[in-house]
Amino acid sequence: MVSPHQRRAARHAPSEAPTSTRKAPITADRITDAALDIVAAEGYDALTMRNVAARLDTGPASLYAHVVNKADLDELLIGRLCSTITLPAPSASRWRDQLTDVCTQLRDQYLKYPGISRAALAIDVTDLDVLRVNEGMLAILITAGIAPQVAAWTIDALYLYVGAYALDIAVADSIPHAADEHRLAASHRADLVARFESLPEDRFPNIRTYAAELTSGAAHARFDFTLALMLGSLTPQ
Repeated sequence: MVSPHQRRAARHAPSEAPTSTRKAPITADRITDAALDIVAAEGYDALTMRNVAARLDTGPASLYAHVVNKADLDELLIGRLCSTITLPAPSASRWRDQLTDVCTQLRDQYLKYPGISRAALAIDVTDLDVLRVNEGMLAILITAGIAPQVAAWTIDALYLYVGAYALDIAVADSIPHAADEHRLAASHRADLVARFESLPEDRFPNIRTYAAELTSGAAHARFDFTLALMLGSLTPQ
C-alpha cells in the first residue's frame, strides 16, 4: 500500500504525458484545478471531495489515489496559490517593502477564492511551493539582519494576519446583499458613525468622540497600516 508520504512525494516527480486522448487522466493538478474552480464560483464552504469528483466526472474514490484527504487537498490549493508569488532578491535596504509586496500578493490570491484562507490557517506546511515562499521571506528577513528566531515568528505572524484579513472580507461578502452594501459604502459608514455618536456619553465617551477614526479606511488601507506596524517594530541586529 502506498503511504500518504509517498503520494505527496510522487507529486514532485516528473510525470509522463498521457498516451490517450479519449479522456484526460485524474491527476493532482486536475483535482486542484477543479477545487479552485469550485471555490472561485461558490466559496470555500462548497468545497468537498464529492463536489470535486463530480466536476471531474468521476467518483470520490478515484481522487484518493492522488489526494490523501481533504486536508491534503487544502495543502495543494494553498501550494498552487503560493506558486504564483514572485519573490525578490533579498535587499537589506528594502526588506520591509519586499515583505509587504509578498504579503500583498498572497492577500490578492486569497481574495480570488472566497474563504480559501481558512485552508491556509489550518495546514501543516510541507508543500514545496508554500515552503518556497517561506524560504523567500526568511531570506529577506535574515538579509535585513533580523535574528533567526524573530524572523521565524514574524513569518508565522504575517501568514496569520494575511489569512485572517482575507477571511474577514470573505465572511463580510457572504452576507446577503453584501455587494449592495459595498456599493453604498459611504452611506453605510455614515450610518455607523451616527450610531456610534448616539451611544451614551457616560459609557462610551471615546467611541463617540472618535467615531470617524474608528470607521475610516478605504480599500486596503488598514491592511497596509497593519503590515507597516508589524514590520516597523522589527529591529535589525
